[in-house]
This record gives sequence, structure tokens and C-alpha cells, in this order.
Amino acid sequence: MDGLSIGTAVADGKAVGLDPRRFNRHTFWCGQSGSGKTYALGVVLEQLLLSTRLPMLILDPNADFVRFNRARAETPAPERAAIEGADIRVFRTGAAGAEALHVRYVDLSAATKAAVLRLDPIRDAEEYNILLHLEGEPAKFDTAELITRLRASGDPMAARLAYRMENLQVLDWPLWSRGSGSVLDDLAERPRATVLDIGGGTHPDEGKVAALAVLESLWAQRESRQPMLIVIDEAHNLCQPNPGTAVERALTEQLIQIAAEGRKFGLWLFLSTQRPTKIHPNVLSQCDNLGLMRVNAPRDLAELSEVFGYAPDELVARAQSFTQGQALFAGGFVERATVVQVGARLTEEHGSDVRVPLIEDPDAAAVART
Repeated sequence: MDGLSIGTAVADGKAVGLDPRRFNRHTFWCGQSGSGKTYALGVVLEQLLLSTRLPMLILDPNADFVRFNRARAETPAPERAAIEGADIRVFRTGAAGAEALHVRYVDLSAATKAAVLRLDPIRDAEEYNILLHLEGEPAKFDTAELITRLRASGDPMAARLAYRMENLQVLDWPLWSRGSGSVLDDLAERPRATVLDIGGGTHPDEGKVAALAVLESLWAQRESRQPMLIVIDEAHNLCQPNPGTAVERALTEQLIQIAAEGRKFGLWLFLSTQRPTKIHPNVLSQCDNLGLMRVNAPRDLAELSEVFGYAPDELVARAQSFTQGQALFAGGFVERATVVQVGARLTEEHGSDVRVPLIEDPDAAAVART
């Protein structure tokens, strides 16, 4: 077995490896709830961490990977040392201290600032234009000062923009660094893995804006051609076929651009979700690697067969009968399409399922009913 050790073939029990060099393509990872999708995703990411120097950005909406820097108790000593010695940085929306996920409002593009403020460049032309010309120093950014400056300008449209900012309360989000460091500073140092827990925050758009900020930054610096694997768990939250809000539309458009043009710049997507129909088709169609776990819906299986023609139809159809932890790997990163029983995790999984509390002792059950 060559490559990344990810498990054993269901057919003959032989070890199966993925070619780490072929992660220079976009990858689609799919499996319904309960299939073991996130656990198995962790197995692959751990092997990339141990076997390559490829930096990873993990956008994590459910805090499943916030312990990616902690080895499990049963992890062998060499792997434990490698994991715990790696530069893995974890940031969380709504957290305090070193783990707080912060970005600078002034670092966002004008289009993203406008999306946050729900401004349209045509419908809200005057306010949008004022926003374009706002200046501020990152180290001195102050919400109250900005509002005061807009109101004191004497321009009614500037005052209107100030009212919009206050009414939407976007400048009050804990996401903003307010002169302190930004996760973009950390990402520029290219740690081995940067985990952004984007599921918290006081406003539903906070995590999405954080994701948009880092994706915009990576795209803006694409000419440096520094490789980055962009892992998006529950990718349907960020890459919808029909995005509803301005922030969601901006995110989807950025991901479409990365999917279409990012490969030549070293920006490679690794998208994980429950159903292919939840991902924008212009992104889905660009994926050259497939990891497929249990999927029951015939419509989803039909779409997977159509989009991923390199995956044999008979193996895709078998996904309905996969047990937990089984996956079909197909595409450039595996020698041939193979159904695999994925191996054990090396790092702690934070987001395991909550179990139903049972009354094990019949006598205790009798007491509980009285």
C-alpha cells in the first residue's frame, strides 16, 4: 500500500491508500447523517497532516475539529508526537483569549462590507459610494468614532449609512478585532492546519463573514502560488445552489471562482456535505476526487453517477447499503475505484453524536416509573 493510509478494502481486507499528490484537485466528500462522514473526513485530514507539508484551512461549523491538535489516548507514540508537535491553530467565533476568531472590518473588501450592510451598488448607490471611500487604520478602528465621523460629515447619505450600521448592529459583532490581531495574520504564516469554528457568534452571518474574509484573502494573494487545502465541512452552509442573503451570495461566488480557477494557483477545495444537490453545481462539477459514504436517496445517487462519471455506477448504487464507516473512493487520488472500511481516528473528535440515555437496570426502571 502506497500513499495515505485510510483503511482496508471491503472486498479483500487489503490496505488502501490515497495518493497525496492528487489532492491538487478539488475533492467532494458526501454521506448522509449517521454514515460516519465527519469521522472519516478526519482520518484523511490526519494522514495529510502526517504525510505531507500541505497547509490546511478547515472551516468547521459544528466544532467537530476543534480538537484536531489533540491526539487520542490510544494513538501510537510517533503519531502522537507528530500531531502534538505540529503547528495547528484553532479559532472559535464567540470565544475569548487566544482562541477568539477575529477579523478586521477594515480588511474586508468593499463588496463584502456592502454585503454585510445589505447595500446594493445600484439601489443604494449613494450609501454604497460613501462606504467605498471610508478610510480607517486597522490598529485604530473604533466603532463609535466611525459612527460619530459619519454623522458629523454633514452629508445626509453618510448619516443614513451611520443609521444603517447602528440599526443592523453589525459593528457590534464580537467577530471584529477592533485593533487587535486577525486570523488573516495567522493564515499568512501558513500553519500546518488552521481550524476556524464558524458556528458560534451572536449573529448568524458572523461565521459566514469570517469564512468569506479568509477566502477573499487567499484569493487576493493567489499569485503567490502558495498551496492551501481549503476544507469545508457541511459545505452546503457556504456554497448553496440558491443563496438567499448578500453574504451567502458573495460566499458562493467566491467558491465558484476558486473551483473554476484556483487549481493553477494552489487553492484546492475539499467539500464535505450530506447531499450533492445542496452544493452549487458550478462547484460540484469541478471536483475530480470523490469520497462517497452511505446515501439512501435515489435522486442523489443518480446525480452522483452523472456528475462523477469516473465512479462506476454499480459501486455508487452500493452506497445505499454501506455500513457506518464504509466509503467509495474514486477519482485521481486512488488507483482504482474501491469501497473501503475507513480506519480509526488519531485525534479527538469533538462532535460525536449525543446518545439516548437508557435505564440499564430493570429495578432502576421500576423505581423511575413510581
